Amino acid sequence: MRVAALYDVHGILPALEAVLVDPRCASADLIVCGGDLVAGPLPAECLERLEAEGERVRFLSGNGDRETVSPPDEGPLREIGLWAAARLGPERLERVARWPATVELELDLGRVLFCHATPSSDTDILTAATPDQDVAAVLAGTPADVVVCGHTHVQFDRRVGGIRLVNAGSVGMPYEGSPDARWALLGDGGVAHVSTHYDAEAALTALAGTGFPALDDWYGGVVRSEVAAEEATAIFEGRRRGA
Repeated sequence: MRVAALYDVHGILPALEAVLVDPRCASADLIVCGGDLVAGPLPAECLERLEAEGERVRFLSGNGDRETVSPPDEGPLREIGLWAAARLGPERLERVARWPATVELELDLGRVLFCHATPSSDTDILTAATPDQDVAAVLAGTPADVVVCGHTHVQFDRRVGGIRLVNAGSVGMPYEGSPDARWALLGDGGVAHVSTHYDAEAALTALAGTGFPALDDWYGGVVRSEVAAEEATAIFEGRRRGA
């Protein structure tokens, strides 16, 4: 079985559509949507596009999805959550609210656990630079050979103890120094980090018409590839340490 891991779409429909028609994704047996699908400019359209794939897609929840279903009382994420929730409407929100925190599959790689950030949290931070002992503490007791995560929007692949930890990257908001959508393909005995090109500038022009409140402040620079992986990793590591 070949599994496409699509994480952190963040409502960027043009990026999602580009990945879904990429032959490498189109030929996958299963798609795991790894969370933070609907917190963004086109939440309903992204949800319906993936739901159109039927049983081929398995959904799990990320913090952005959770904060859309139940927007925080204050802070910058409240406005995004309220905006996306209004566009999803009650029936779609009900479906999003039912998404589990993890998905587990038996693949030729062994037992694979898909989660948004870590197996026990949708907000904890692990990066390529997180010390091995800290990663081991977070993954202790996880019954998996491979853990696939997202949340920090930077692809990496590392092994700590007996567990292989893979960040699939971000489809809609990659912190990778280029706007290409990032995702991962598992199967045939391996894990491949994948990059799918699409016209990001045209996408931003189209998304500007949605009225999304944080497009310039939160999304524009990322989609225009103004954030490099090293910079993002350093920022996330600082947050993880409480710096």
